[in-house]
Order: sequence, then structure tokens, then C-alpha cells
Amino acid sequence: MINKVVSSIAEALADIQDGAVVMIGGFGTAGIPNELIDGLIAQGARDLTVVNNNAGNADQGLAALLKTGRVRKIICSFPRQADSYVFDELYRSGKLELELVPQGNLAERIRAAGAGIGAFFTPTGFGTELAKDKETREINGKQYVLELPIGADVALIKAERGDRWGNLTYRKAARNFGPVMAMAATKTIATVHEVVELGEIDPENVVTPGIFVHRIVRIERIATQAGGFRKGS
Repeated sequence: MINKVVSSIAEALADIQDGAVVMIGGFGTAGIPNELIDGLIAQGARDLTVVNNNAGNADQGLAALLKTGRVRKIICSFPRQADSYVFDELYRSGKLELELVPQGNLAERIRAAGAGIGAFFTPTGFGTELAKDKETREINGKQYVLELPIGADVALIKAERGDRWGNLTYRKAARNFGPVMAMAATKTIATVHEVVELGEIDPENVVTPGIFVHRIVRIERIATQAGGFRKGS
């Protein structure tokens, strides 16, 4: 019987190796798998390459992982914001390597890895430092830059509901990078707020099919003092 539900975050993350490329879902504060990030910190893997839309906020989530010093490189589109001081300090001191990728290119490079596309041409970045040392080509009178896929050893994503086969749905903007990251990683680990029986998720509503998901962990939704839910939950 296929059952991808595991009992704990620690069990889900146990076999992540040093040197792994780890994709982490989330856009700003929406859809960040904070429990999985905290679990990865506790698990202890180091020399990691992290792929994410941004580079963390304040001292929590991804920023907390960066602060441990166990991330060697980050690939992202938006590393600097008002509270990205952990990234700033590490990058300016030479302790963290950055590969800056325009947001559309980042999403498409991840999607290309999942779709088995060897490379693609895009006009984004042509004539800038981001195109330095990359192949360029004129197509129908327009200049393009060759971009390569970004794959990963593991993707850590946050979903809303899942079943024991690993089929997932998401909550609104928390969907963001989750679906393409799940396709692009060798192993995908997802948190969900609700585990349902097979058939309870209408096949037409499945966003990430279970074939792309290897482990899911149920987590509680964190309520705020105002009686709502934590932003991004």
C-alpha cells in the first residue's frame, strides 16, 4: 500500500545529505515551509545550495538557516529587502555565494528541469551583467540569452491538503513555487494542514500529483492573537 505520510519532520528530513541542493518554496512570507526549514536546521546538513525566491526575512525561516552558516550558496531573484540583514552580512563578508536570477527566469529554469528541457532562450537579462559569459542568439531580429535548468536533490514545500499518495492542493498565494519545485527535485517533502482519504481531493483540483511527492507531514495551523492565521499559513 502506498503511504507517503510520515509521522514527524525529523523522519521526513533524515536522509538529506551534506552538499545537497535544496529548493525551498515560498514567495515573500506566503507559503514558506517554516517547519521544514526548522527541521533542516535541527537535522544538521551543511554545505548546502539553497534555491528560493528571496533570501529570508529577519531571523526566521530561511534567514535562520542562513544564520547557521551551513548554506554555501543561494540561488534567488530577490535577495535584499528591508529585513534581509542576515543575508547582507553573510554576503558582504564573503561567507555566502549568490547567483542572482530574474524571477521569471528562476521559475522557468526550475520548470525546465522538471519538464526535461535541456535549455531555453529568453530575452530577459540580455545586455546586462546577468548575461555575462552566457551564450546569446538573435532569433527573429531579437536578442536572447541561453539559460540552463535548475534541478535539486530535494524540494521542501508547503501545501494545504494531501492524501497518502502524495497528491497536493494549495491555499491561494501559498501555491507560488511549490508545483514547479516538486517537479524539479529528485525528492519532494511537503507539509500539509490536512491529510484526507483517497478520493476526497477531486482529481480536477489536484495541483501537484503524488508522482512528484515522496513524503508529506501534517502540521498544525498556527493561530494569531487576533484569532486569524499566521501570514503565509
